[in-house]
Amino acid sequence: MTNDTPKELNQDQEIGRLIDQVMSSSLTDEQYRKKMQRRKEVQDKRIAEAVTDKGLIIVNTGNGKGKTTAALGMVLRSLGHGYKVAIVQFIKGSWEPSEKRVFSYWEDQIEFHAMGEGFTWETQDRDRDLDKASAAWEKSLEYIRNPDFHLVLLDEINIALKMSYLEVEEVLAGLAQKPANKHVILTGRGAPAALIERADLVTEMTLVKHPFRDQGVKAQPGIEY
Repeated sequence: MTNDTPKELNQDQEIGRLIDQVMSSSLTDEQYRKKMQRRKEVQDKRIAEAVTDKGLIIVNTGNGKGKTTAALGMVLRSLGHGYKVAIVQFIKGSWEPSEKRVFSYWEDQIEFHAMGEGFTWETQDRDRDLDKASAAWEKSLEYIRNPDFHLVLLDEINIALKMSYLEVEEVLAGLAQKPANKHVILTGRGAPAALIERADLVTEMTLVKHPFRDQGVKAQPGIEY
């Protein structure tokens, strides 16, 4: 009988077993050392066999807080490596985001466009929201196609897709035009299944507790904006 289980899954299972075993207080120091040595061998083998360079499509979604915050961490890493970065915000834009002021220190590496007009319940104008989303997508395509930009962050684009301001097929076709080594991050709750299927890395933020929902605490500077 052939083994149809992917090699990566087998390695994950072995690492999981090793972790469970080393957590046991019954291991001697020598047994612990051997288990950890084996774990290192498995991990080193995975790293050696991994692809060295690939532009990723990254999706941060879910109802929990932190989707944009996590994406901005990647932006900072790219800036630290000297790469050029573009940020297009699809929903935010009715206020001046503090991150835009911070990133002005890297004005030779980053281009930042807050092209929305605020949350949909504030704009109350679907046609205008559609126009703004379309304009933001056209701007995004410029950066997706441009080989000079290493990373492109499309902030809250998933909301635009969820509200049908953009068609997912249109976005997938645009992502297919990116250079092979370019990374694109798409954030916002409600990422469509087709986008999740296409993405290389998907993280779902799970809401457990939130100060506004549970305690009535308003958004605060340095935390939400």
